Amino acid sequence: MRLRTPPSCFHNITMAAYSASTLYFLLCLASITFLLSSFHAQAQTHPSPPPTFSYCDGNADYAVKVSGVEILPNPVERGVPFTFKIPAYTPEAIPSGDLIYEISYGGIEGVAATFLHDLCEEASCPVPAGNFVLVHTELLPPVTPPGTYNVKLTFKDHKEKLLTCIVFPFKIGAKSAAVSSI
Repeated sequence: MRLRTPPSCFHNITMAAYSASTLYFLLCLASITFLLSSFHAQAQTHPSPPPTFSYCDGNADYAVKVSGVEILPNPVERGVPFTFKIPAYTPEAIPSGDLIYEISYGGIEGVAATFLHDLCEEASCPVPAGNFVLVHTELLPPVTPPGTYNVKLTFKDHKEKLLTCIVFPFKIGAKSAAVSSI
């Protein structure tokens, strides 16, 4: 029994169709790669603006004056450590105290997640009179919903005296370390 090979023109048509579909697939793959890389580049070249803050009570004369809030990275990436840096000024030394962080999802009323931290975990104690920086590093679980959150930071000394209270937003981006490491 003799096997019959297809005519040469039929073979050429089959190869041309195969080559065209492969070329189409590669073209689609290249387009998707280009689009994703341009979105990634745009996200990196347009970081979130620095967060603004306000005092909890605009009429209060807090002993500790905050001069800003820096969030690194900004926006925060889920599953990756991020840091709040809060430069401030105190006219008197502060031997110890507590920082109470109340975090709520922006625009949604409800119970805020509350975290208590010792001042000495976030600054050198005793804090001398003058300028100092509070540094708080946190790690969000990869399942944290993206969006804008609000932080209310209350700072009390070791005698429970309110030293300052500020509110500021921070943004959690859609990118997650669990997804990006795959």
